[in-house]
Amino acid sequence: MLRGHTSRVRSVAFSPDGTQIASGSADETVTIWDAQSGMLIRQLKGHTDAVTSVAFSPDGTQIASGSADETVTIWDAQSGMLIGQLKGHTDAVTSVAFSPDRTQIASGSADKTVTIWDATTGVTIRKLEGHTDAVTSVAFSPDGTQIASGSADETVTIWDAQSGMLIRQLKGHTDAVTSVAFSPDGTQIASGSADKTVTIWDAKTGVTIRKLEGHTDAVTSVAFSPDGIQNASGSADKAVIIWDVKTGVLLRQLKGHTCVVTSVTFSADGTQIISGSDDKMVDIWDSKAGVLIQPVKGHTNQVTSVTFSSDKTRIASGSVDKTVAIWDVQTGILIRQLSGHTNAVISVAFSPDGIQIASGSADETVAIWNAKTGVLIRQLKGHTHWVISVAFSPDSTQIVSGSTDETVTIWDVKTGVLIRQLRGHTNAVISVAFSPNGTQIASGSSDQTATIWDAKTGFLIKQLKGHTNWVGSVAFSPDGLHLISKSCSETKVWPTGDPDGYLIDSDSAKNNFLPATSISPNNIQQFSDHKGLEPFIYHTGRWLMSNASSKHLCFLMQCHITAESSCDYIFAFGTHLGDIYILDFSYLQFSSAF
Repeated sequence: MLRGHTSRVRSVAFSPDGTQIASGSADETVTIWDAQSGMLIRQLKGHTDAVTSVAFSPDGTQIASGSADETVTIWDAQSGMLIGQLKGHTDAVTSVAFSPDRTQIASGSADKTVTIWDATTGVTIRKLEGHTDAVTSVAFSPDGTQIASGSADETVTIWDAQSGMLIRQLKGHTDAVTSVAFSPDGTQIASGSADKTVTIWDAKTGVTIRKLEGHTDAVTSVAFSPDGIQNASGSADKAVIIWDVKTGVLLRQLKGHTCVVTSVTFSADGTQIISGSDDKMVDIWDSKAGVLIQPVKGHTNQVTSVTFSSDKTRIASGSVDKTVAIWDVQTGILIRQLSGHTNAVISVAFSPDGIQIASGSADETVAIWNAKTGVLIRQLKGHTHWVISVAFSPDSTQIVSGSTDETVTIWDVKTGVLIRQLRGHTNAVISVAFSPNGTQIASGSSDQTATIWDAKTGFLIKQLKGHTNWVGSVAFSPDGLHLISKSCSETKVWPTGDPDGYLIDSDSAKNNFLPATSISPNNIQQFSDHKGLEPFIYHTGRWLMSNASSKHLCFLMQCHITAESSCDYIFAFGTHLGDIYILDFSYLQFSSAF
């Protein structure tokens, strides 16, 4: 049961990969949830009236929402940024849907029309007119050639998506049609109605195949399972019913909501159903067993940093909830949670010997923990602002930390003594790293430079200039001969031994940030294709600057990749909602989520 909305939940949708859920509410917000943990990732604000419908784009990169404020809004699913707002309806927008190729959006409105929009430009392509009352629901056929719309005029209308021509109108309901959905193969259409029934139609002929009766109040939402064998319906009778499409038999009834069920949908693999309700809740159900799934929780706020232990058996994560969590990689079980910081934990690192964990925090301290027992060994004080990044030396005897106070600090792990503080950056130090032999330290900064320091003397060896944005990550190659620096839009490779620090290569991404789902072995391999470099540990951070000052940073996500061989990658990332994912690229699928 997902709690977060302050008013009725009007619409729910699964992301194509099944990892996230979007919900729209009368509280004027769109909320994104983690499907595994049930934790709230972010809340999107921009509408000025109830959000009536939400839909993910087929590639999962965008979310469209329709609202009673008469607009359709397009959001970036990863960042939550408002991309565009489509205006043209003259009454509440009741339903939105992306075309299968993601190029178009269809919206239905209480103004009795269906509008087709260009999803990139926001331009109105055409308006479909033919209903005599409010349009309540729209859906594209799987091949994108047709659009079905349901209306309060008691009909389902099928339109040609390209020409806008009305192909046929399906009549049979005795009250308002509230929801329509195409079967996965496009041969059937399901419609739900205020007449308490679900009707299955032949999409080609418009003939009624069967009527499903079992609800005791208006049917508000219908959805086909991915294999087309089952159909789920939500109703004002507070229940979700799963039907056998072929026989019309009621398979199971899901009860748990305390008010009208307004929206239902299946997960991409068909194993789960989500339902939204006027009781302000989003529920996740096991579609086979018909039981409510209880989300598993770990962190209670966004995860800011993740890192593997050297033996790859554990993951440490830091969170805005002020804790460090240690997880078992194989099982995903939370081993222990470490408390001691008084503000957000922004960075975590295992010592190379796996005995200790260092964490940097917005409370301006570095904490050292016993990785086995979770006991706080000591807290290092010396920074005057947030500690953004921490790293151990290869022999585990020293820690280097970077801070928004513009300094790089080296600490003695055993005594906690501040050895030296390195000054040279003119803005926040976002990332730090030791060279493989421990003789050098690299730092990346908001001043758009990467700097290489002598770890023993603290002397500035060279400052590498060329980035046009904050340097959010630095990493040495395994042989220490190259430094890789990463900003939001480019990756640069520098030789560490050359006094001039000339640039070897630069890779400018098309987008500032790749969604986690789009990261592939090819994306990672590009960082190891320079001068025969082998794969190396690499982490990225995405940062947003608050309007307070350039030193006040908000961490959104950190990734940590480790390589056993050229074809064996393990990737872990933390999300805004407080959970950790592990991706094994040798199988190209999520292997764990906790």
